[in-house]
Amino acid sequence: MKSTIISKKAFDFLNRLAKNNNRDWFEAHKPEFKKLESEIKSFYAQVQENLNEHDDIEKMKMFRIYRDVRFSKDKTPYKAHFAGSFSRLGAHLRGGYYLRLKPGETFLATGFWEPNKEDLFRIRKEFEMDASDFRKVIGEKSFKAVWGEIQGDGVKTAPKGFDKEHPEIDLIKRKQFIFVRNFTDKEVLSEDFINEVDKSFKAIRPFFNIMSDILTTNLNGESILD
Repeated sequence: MKSTIISKKAFDFLNRLAKNNNRDWFEAHKPEFKKLESEIKSFYAQVQENLNEHDDIEKMKMFRIYRDVRFSKDKTPYKAHFAGSFSRLGAHLRGGYYLRLKPGETFLATGFWEPNKEDLFRIRKEFEMDASDFRKVIGEKSFKAVWGEIQGDGVKTAPKGFDKEHPEIDLIKRKQFIFVRNFTDKEVLSEDFINEVDKSFKAIRPFFNIMSDILTTNLNGESILD
């Protein structure tokens, strides 16, 4: 049976790992970690199952606890959190879901982290032509109640070929289109957390729908998919 609750034991372990982030401690506690990891994977599998009730998920990816320290100043070998992502199915459905579980810093994230050059240009051209539908979606009161304001990095000035005085320049300058929702530990450890995750992901769909429409059509609204 898939888990629908994050146990306090999982957060207790992550707190202890944060204070003892070394190989000797981790190896001594590896059996405990493997048991908790299995429970967390089961929770993520249930999140995916719930998502598939109202979306089409191509794959779920659970991230490893081991850190890649080759190019990092921080040489601690382990992540003191669990994380996983869910990719939507096929070329028609764009966007992705992310869930990180960390004591004091749990959050959901959705959207477009690193659009490729072609996708980013297409999005910017859409905003240059007409951003009213997009603004309507992300400005809806019910949407903002869950996801707040759009987040992500942008360029400091107008991208090449775009007017820095354009009325939609705040959107055109964006390189990322992300929404984040944070949770307290009390919320994460409650029985209702998995339902809140699913309701939150369901609430992002209008944003995914308009972005998918932009990225699968040309500026005339004609499909670019085969």
